[in-house]
Amino acid sequence: MNAQTERLTLTGAAGAIEAARDAAADGVPPRGVAVIAHPHPLFGGTMDNKVVQTLARAFVACGWTAVRFNFRGVGGSAGVHDAGQGDLDDLLAVVRQVAPQGPLALAGFSFGAFVTSHALAALWSQRDVRHAVLVGTAASRFQVAPVPPEAHLRTLVLHGEQDDTVPLADVLDWARPQTLPVTVIPGGGHFFHGQLSLLKNLVVRHLQSAV
Repeated sequence: MNAQTERLTLTGAAGAIEAARDAAADGVPPRGVAVIAHPHPLFGGTMDNKVVQTLARAFVACGWTAVRFNFRGVGGSAGVHDAGQGDLDDLLAVVRQVAPQGPLALAGFSFGAFVTSHALAALWSQRDVRHAVLVGTAASRFQVAPVPPEAHLRTLVLHGEQDDTVPLADVLDWARPQTLPVTVIPGGGHFFHGQLSLLKNLVVRHLQSAV
């Protein structure tokens, strides 16, 4: 993401996990660690995706250490795509290694938001999860986990109005039974072309205002 990005090799059930860590500004004690998951591995998703990097920049701007990683079978990460379950194992393995204790934030884009939803459900009662950010949540293709009721005020769900990969209606169908708010970016597509600055600003506003 920048010259200060630290490349990491972590360990998962399938072998090596390639990751990148961006620290908060020098001299600023980090508020915690944010782990960010990328879009679908079989459709070109990697930790260097522009939306994923935008999420990392938002967390770093708010004083968090941001860690992106490649799911199994992507880039330098060992193994093969596992339709969600193995990918969840990867995310949880990353959390254990880069954020074994202390405040934690979870974020994901598209397929990564689906995996993040299950990580949030698994970790909410065990860890101090301060924030969750789900962008372009792949509710039309996967069984996205409900957000724990106590986590609603700490969760930001962002979606593009004109997303033709994951229709907004499917995300609303997932959110409606939970009475979970969804922030809609007018005219936004799945990859938020031309709107990444707005996306970042909305995430920053959430991180600065969430309880």
